[in-house]
Amino acid sequence: MSIVMRMDNRKRQQIQALHYRTGEPILIDIQRGVLAAITSVQLDEEAKRALPIVAPGLVDLQINGFAGIDFNDIPFTEASISKVIELLWREGVTSFCPTIITNSAEAIEQAVATIDRVCQGDPLAAQCIVGIHLEGPFISPEDGAKGAHDKAYIRPPDWELFCRWQAASGQRIRILTLSPEWPCSAEFISRCTASGVMVSIGHTAATTEQIQLAVESGARMSTHLGNGTHLTLPRHPNYMWEQLAQDQLASCLIADGFHLPDQVLKVVMKVKGPKAILVSDAVAICGLPAGTYTTHVGGEVVLTPEGRLHLAQNEQLLAGSAQLQRWGIEHLTSRGLATLADAWEMASTRPAACMDFPIKEGVEAHAPADLVLFRREAHRIIVEMTYKAGECVYQRD
Repeated sequence: MSIVMRMDNRKRQQIQALHYRTGEPILIDIQRGVLAAITSVQLDEEAKRALPIVAPGLVDLQINGFAGIDFNDIPFTEASISKVIELLWREGVTSFCPTIITNSAEAIEQAVATIDRVCQGDPLAAQCIVGIHLEGPFISPEDGAKGAHDKAYIRPPDWELFCRWQAASGQRIRILTLSPEWPCSAEFISRCTASGVMVSIGHTAATTEQIQLAVESGARMSTHLGNGTHLTLPRHPNYMWEQLAQDQLASCLIADGFHLPDQVLKVVMKVKGPKAILVSDAVAICGLPAGTYTTHVGGEVVLTPEGRLHLAQNEQLLAGSAQLQRWGIEHLTSRGLATLADAWEMASTRPAACMDFPIKEGVEAHAPADLVLFRREAHRIIVEMTYKAGECVYQRD
């Protein structure tokens, strides 16, 4: 395990580990939840091999549920949210956006209000839930583009309705996924942007001109690019090419090995560079053993031993993601698509930078002490300890 010397649990801790990017041993001094100082340490090779790797806490901008708990199966309890937070610490996730998808106006209001109550009652939970991601209902109603979203609840952008949800959330909605194909989209995007909400393009059938106007109006991200799309697109132009070509758009990617082929991951990562971001888009089945399950969205689904989640009636159709970001990092590194350092940053400092969260600084002096200590077994990542705001919230037995 790491060398952790607790001088005062409230004021100071020291951690000795290998820096995730350089591989060199460092001593991290944590005081009052901040990385007060980072210094190099001289060790022999045997001592270095005994140390874990330290990296920034993972930041997941899209989690629909985990370990049987579904943020879209209304109602859900405050206790269930707290349980998810604790379980995510085991996976190295220190910050995330619970994601509420297309539903009735009342169900969305109830969901965001429940999350707000948890954050109001628990300061540590409020630090972990860095915002709510509202995915819909202002998306495309077309088959393919709408994905698994219920067409009955899809609607054009409505500013008054959105403000109602934002008020119920305690102003915690930080990301809104919409399709800019609706006639009123540009003005709506401008209002969201002015209010501090990140608008992300997703589940869309928009034209290239509509996407261009969305970016001009303030849209800055693409939700799970390449998924939630039509099975067949025009060769060119199309909304995939346009989103790739828009330099101001960050691209969120599901790199579980099932949602996108390696060629697509490779191209998007090359084009977007530091704006290529890993998300899990995990559903409630994530974290459960292989088997057949019944869900309120997809009906009967199958989670294979390999980790792929598909509809029971058609194994060609995915039923969501059943893997977290750690799996995506392992996939990128095992396939030679990214170095460990780059893949890890795609799931930590890059999404934080996109959202301008303080944790975007990573393992640097004066940054928030959100850290993961882990070891590698081949391409597998074994999380040993997780720190949130300087507090050790998980330690492997």
